Amino acid sequence: MTDGEALTVGLLQLNVGDDPLANLGQTIPLIRQAAGKGARFVLTPEATNILSPDRKWQAKVLHTQDSDPTLAALRVEARTAGIWLLIGSLALKADDGGDRFVNRSFLIGPDGGIIASYDKLHMFDVTISDTEQYRESAAYRPGDRAVLARVAHVPVGMTICYDLRFPYLYRTLAQSGAQILTVPSAFSPTTGQAHWEPLLRARAIENGCFVLAPAQCGTHAAPHSPNRQPRQSHGHSLVVDPWGKVLLDAGISPGVSMVHLDLGAVDRARSRIPSLTHDRAFTGPKTR
Repeated sequence: MTDGEALTVGLLQLNVGDDPLANLGQTIPLIRQAAGKGARFVLTPEATNILSPDRKWQAKVLHTQDSDPTLAALRVEARTAGIWLLIGSLALKADDGGDRFVNRSFLIGPDGGIIASYDKLHMFDVTISDTEQYRESAAYRPGDRAVLARVAHVPVGMTICYDLRFPYLYRTLAQSGAQILTVPSAFSPTTGQAHWEPLLRARAIENGCFVLAPAQCGTHAAPHSPNRQPRQSHGHSLVVDPWGKVLLDAGISPGVSMVHLDLGAVDRARSRIPSLTHDRAFTGPKTR
């Protein structure tokens, strides 16, 4: 990266429901809007194709990667617009027919080809309160590898949502060359209000990276599961620069947000605080 070099980015903030085709109808116009505003790199949130509280309904409407209509349509959009597209994640059936789904992020090139894919490593298994609990591992199979890809010549580390709480993943990506970290998410309102911005800023500061975090927002309609409590998401898609400054906060409504990244900021931040090169080996504490 050099001073003065810039990348125009468009973040989509979505409010998807439990109908993948309806969600695709929401997503495509926003991708076209971002491309029309000059974005070279467009990003969508986690769960771009569906958010549903009902595993049986998901099993009925989800597809494997090779047959997924959302993936096929968004590859066409990337090719038509000539953009790099990060599909934050899609819920997909496993190729081997296993009983759990995968939560998979895709980087699509300007020719519509799949440049890279990443399966979410860390499963959101938490009890936030008596009324708010999540057991992502019951429905989704975790991945087992970190992924570094390139948008043009810029190295990008791919992550998803709950990964954000595991800083060693981001340090590994940065020390492997990542200059941009992507964190597409569907953060819960409770944890989002308390932790979303601080964690994103921390990952940017620790690693001297841009952090791009497109997010889901609002209450997610689930008309096919009327007896289930619908999910809610925090919103506030963020872009943070390598010094920890928030360049963009998309608020709580769906839409497109644009930002211009000064790519030289990565080298400037890392030259001021070269902590990525200061790791030291140490022995662990003794248990008592």
